[in-house]
Amino acid sequence: MTAAVLHKPVLFEEAIEAMNIQQNSCCVDGTFGRGGHSAAILDRLGEQGRLIALDKDAQAIAYGKAHFSSEPRLYLHHCSFSRLREVVERHGLAGRIDAVLLDLGVSSPQLDDAGRGFSFQQDGPLDMRMDQSSGMSAAQWLATAEESEIAAVLWEYGEERFSRRIARAIVEQRGAEPLQTTTQLAQLIFRASPVKERHKHPATRSFQAIRIYINRELDDLREGLGQAVDVLAPGGRLVVISFHSLEDRIVKRFIRDRSRGDLLPKGVPVMEKHRKPGILRAVGKPVRAAEEELQQNPRARSAIMRIAEKRA
Repeated sequence: MTAAVLHKPVLFEEAIEAMNIQQNSCCVDGTFGRGGHSAAILDRLGEQGRLIALDKDAQAIAYGKAHFSSEPRLYLHHCSFSRLREVVERHGLAGRIDAVLLDLGVSSPQLDDAGRGFSFQQDGPLDMRMDQSSGMSAAQWLATAEESEIAAVLWEYGEERFSRRIARAIVEQRGAEPLQTTTQLAQLIFRASPVKERHKHPATRSFQAIRIYINRELDDLREGLGQAVDVLAPGGRLVVISFHSLEDRIVKRFIRDRSRGDLLPKGVPVMEKHRKPGILRAVGKPVRAAEEELQQNPRARSAIMRIAEKRA
């Protein structure tokens, strides 16, 4: 029996179906969270099935150990999916994984916990680290980074058009008083933004950008995608759920590039049937949340799921 799950992830049924789980499958849940996907995967596995679950967040791993303690088929690891290959090899399952699931971004439990500092809607310490046991917090980085570096991060990872204004305001503010809370930062960004969008807080993009940078989210994604393909068995599935365009762009290009065959110079006399095919093939079209899910969970509106299969 798997644990009861309180949090239901976005595109839940669609993701589990896309993994094509069989009774004896070996699977990887690269973002364990509160175990929603893992519980459903375990429900589909037989006694010989195996599930490796990873998460950067120590709280997620602690939750898993407490709620899935009687589950012998589950192996929990406190690390990023950028170390996926290392963990899978440790279990002797490289090349034998039938499905890898990556549900990207920050989870609802993380957003809802004011103490984590992910949300500008609640006052809390300006932390934003998914792994609070290592690395600089957002407050520490904002206290020391050059103005030009802050502006570059806000533009590159948040596509914030007022990135230079906000960076200048941050540097001026920290000279008088250190930025230590989410409310301080959110109010500063509000004041520094000359134009306000309807139905969108001015701090939305900046908080996203700082979180992505602090947690190396896009670097981890690039590394994790390549390692996922390495560990998959022939016919194995890669399923990725993204929540903003920066992530989805990386996933889309990765699947496209790995699905292409040999890239030969124009004019080389090689017949199509003699070209070596790519290691992946895209499965179906990108999947978005249905209207029923959108009504229950507005956060699902930005979600997009892409599926690829490793060629035999």
